Amino acid sequence: MRELNLPVTGATVNVLSTAGPEGADGPVFVLVHGIGMSHRYLTRLHGELAQAGEVHSVDLPGFGRSPKPRDGVTIEQYAEYLGELLPMLSPGPVVLVGHSMGAQFVTETAVRHPTLVAHLVLIGAVTDPTRSSVLRQGLDLGRDTLKEPLDGSRIVLADYLRCGPRWYLATLRPMLAYRTDLRLREVLAPTLVIRGKDDPVSRHDWGVHLAAQAPRGRLLELPGRHLVQFSAATATAAAIRAHVHTPPAPIGEHAATGAAAT
Repeated sequence: MRELNLPVTGATVNVLSTAGPEGADGPVFVLVHGIGMSHRYLTRLHGELAQAGEVHSVDLPGFGRSPKPRDGVTIEQYAEYLGELLPMLSPGPVVLVGHSMGAQFVTETAVRHPTLVAHLVLIGAVTDPTRSSVLRQGLDLGRDTLKEPLDGSRIVLADYLRCGPRWYLATLRPMLAYRTDLRLREVLAPTLVIRGKDDPVSRHDWGVHLAAQAPRGRLLELPGRHLVQFSAATATAAAIRAHVHTPPAPIGEHAATGAAAT
């Protein structure tokens, strides 16, 4: 991994990068983890996508190996971190992939920095406002963890312990409050919503709703649960690679929205 310092915010981000196939002019994929997590539970998906293009998996400030930021925790602030980071990883727009709370980070980034995102992918996206209490989220996550692959659950537990309860709770509040569905209405990039068919955290009705909110959205359900990118990495990567062939938003649309967002 390499440590990158963001020049404007001063935050530090650790990034695991893999070059794509030699001689291939493929897409650039950037993978963003969820609450309490790091790049580690994205490594299977990372490896699968590296067969098609360059891949970067990040540890955002406060998670994994990256130190906690000075500016606290908001979804908007994390979108600004990504807005600084993406041009450091790729000269052109990327395929931006977020899991769980990471889906919120990448959605907000696509709204604020539309010229940096060619395609958007949300995996196990949160938070359904009808299930946004701490109790419901805790119960859903507990039910999921009991039936996830053991090696995936071990990574989750280790990362949660590294994150610590205080920082986890600090990030939980903005996660529960953020309206992913409403912000998706402002996204220009073609959006693929992926969920595991048996995911109790990101449920079917919520997935249908999210895909309908994105102007260019669609839903794909794969066998699996909340960690579908881990348990079904090959199928998830195949869906993302297919999604890349969806034509991106016209340059004029990007420019107009970028000016409005600024």
